Amino acid sequence: MKKMADAPRQHNYSGTFVYFADGHMETSRIIHKTDQAGEREKIEALDGVPRIVFRNNDEMKCYLPDSKNIYTEKRWFRKFFPNLLPQSFDSIDDNYYVKETKRERISDNESQVLSLTPRDSLRYGHQFWIDTKSGLLLKVAVMDGNKTVEQFAFVQLEVDGEIHSDLLKPDQSILTQEWKVTDLVTSILKEGELKWQVKNLPTGFKKLVEMKRNLTEKPTLVDHIALSDGLATVSIFIEPIIRDASAPVPGVFTSRGAINIYVRTLGDNKITTVGEVPVETIKLIGDSVFRQD
Repeated sequence: MKKMADAPRQHNYSGTFVYFADGHMETSRIIHKTDQAGEREKIEALDGVPRIVFRNNDEMKCYLPDSKNIYTEKRWFRKFFPNLLPQSFDSIDDNYYVKETKRERISDNESQVLSLTPRDSLRYGHQFWIDTKSGLLLKVAVMDGNKTVEQFAFVQLEVDGEIHSDLLKPDQSILTQEWKVTDLVTSILKEGELKWQVKNLPTGFKKLVEMKRNLTEKPTLVDHIALSDGLATVSIFIEPIIRDASAPVPGVFTSRGAINIYVRTLGDNKITTVGEVPVETIKLIGDSVFRQD
């Protein structure tokens, strides 16, 4: 598990991977380079609306060619395949049974399959196909019992090859166009500094960070609390309800794949809980948010 967590930060790699959920498949291309300057990465969606994410260590830029928008943001723990494990995952054993199952060949690479079965009904199971040489994650499946909720998998991959720095820069056709740049600023707060807190967290979940953020198309700063059980992450966003705007619709909503969303109102505030956990858990967490004096 540690080898798998470290591998995406330690190796050069380039390849094409697919995401599959709810009968929908999406293909992306990734290029990752590591050297004395740190990490640089480019992820380009090849299906649907064009979007390209460039990362230089923790600094991210997302290009949306159709709308000519660029969003910049500092990465705090955002997860992109194949970099799905946090650097600290000591509590995984407390929440999942971890078992080596079999070996399989994925994209012409031998992999060791790890099965993570949840110890309760509050989280999804996972299967990881890990390259036996580099430790890089080749495929992952999120499981709800025997049902596959979503999958990521490389269909082509080269590891530890030479990667030219020019491949990780926007091409000239992008640089010569007029773009609107929006800086999405995140302010990290001290523990308990937010007036909003979460009581009675589900077993195994811990608070990672409290933040204030200016999110896309939001007129005011949004309070954000991030939680994790060592593998799954959950985000809570609290924002004031804007007068004269359409009233938020409370309830549970499903996104694609493993992501579930729960919206509730408390006073003049909208609380949105989003995470890669079952509906029962997302509602349990959302209902535990309260405002402290």
